[in-house]
Amino acid sequence: MIDISIQNFEAELIQGSAKLPILLDIWAPWCGPCKTLGPELEKLEIAYAGRFKLAKLNADEQGEIAGQLSQMFGVRSIPFCVMFKDGQPVDGFVGAVPEAQIREFLDRHVPSAEEAAAEAEVEEAQELLAEGDAAAALEKLREAVAIAPGNDAARYDYLRALLSAGHVAEARRAFDPVADKVTLDPRLAAAGHWLSACDAATSARSAEALAAAISADRRDFAARFELAQTHFAAQRWTAAMDELLEIVMRDKAWNDEAARKTYVAILELMSRSTKPKAEASVVKATLEVAGKVINTASDPVVDQYRRKLSMALF
Repeated sequence: MIDISIQNFEAELIQGSAKLPILLDIWAPWCGPCKTLGPELEKLEIAYAGRFKLAKLNADEQGEIAGQLSQMFGVRSIPFCVMFKDGQPVDGFVGAVPEAQIREFLDRHVPSAEEAAAEAEVEEAQELLAEGDAAAALEKLREAVAIAPGNDAARYDYLRALLSAGHVAEARRAFDPVADKVTLDPRLAAAGHWLSACDAATSARSAEALAAAISADRRDFAARFELAQTHFAAQRWTAAMDELLEIVMRDKAWNDEAARKTYVAILELMSRSTKPKAEASVVKATLEVAGKVINTASDPVVDQYRRKLSMALF
C-alpha cells in the first residue's frame, strides 16, 4: 500500500499503473464508511497476492487530486475508489460496498492468477533480453504462453523472440492458434506479416537478380515486393520499407494493398520494439495534476517513416 500526494502522483500512480493495476482509495479521517472500507481493501490486496496495488489518498490533504477525480467521474462523496491502468483512471465505485461486490469490480480489471504469472515471466524475459540473454528470455516467454495461452500480449512477445532468433517453424506453430485474430490485433497482424516474409524469403531470387529486374522495369512491383520481403525477413526494417514505399507511391492498391499493409506491420514491430518498458499513457486533460502531463517516448526513425507513408497516401 502506498500513500499518494502531488509529489509522488506521477511516479507512483500514473507510471506505476503502467506496470500493475492500482486501486486508489480516496478517504478522509472524519468519514465513517471510509474506516469500514479501508481495512477491507487492505485485506483484498493481500488476498490478490500482488495482482493489484492499493493506494490511498487523503481527500483533506490532497484536495486538488481528489477534486479532479471527483469531477471526472461525477462523484461528490467518499469513500471513492478509482482503478488506474496503463496510466489512466478507467473505472471506479463509491461507498463502503460489500466484499463480494469489490471482488467483482477487481476481477473486471485485475489479471487472473494465470495472467499475472505469465506477465511475471514476460517481465523477467524483458530483463533477460536487456542483459543480452536471448535464449533464457525465449524460454521465459515460452513458459508465459504455456501458463496463459489466451494472453495475446505474451504470445506476441514470444513470436517476436522466436522470429528474431530465426525459429520460423516454431513461430508458425505459436501463431496458428491466434491467426484468426489478426484483424483485431495489430501486434498479431504484424507477426503474421513477418512470418509471411520469412516464408517468401526462402524461395526469393538473389538480391542481384531482383535489383536487375527492378532496374529493367521500375514498375516491376512483384520483384520490388520480393526484395522488400527478403529485407523484412532479415530484419532490415528500413530497407524493406524503402522498397515498399516505392510501390505505394506508384500504385497504392497493388495486390490488395500488400505493400501498405506490410509497411504498417513493420512500423508496428519497430514501435513496440523501441517502446520503453512501463511507459505510461498520456493522462486525460482533466487530470493534469499540478500542470504535469506525461509525454510518451517516440522513436525518430519510426516517426520519419510514418510521415513518409502519410505523404505517399495523402
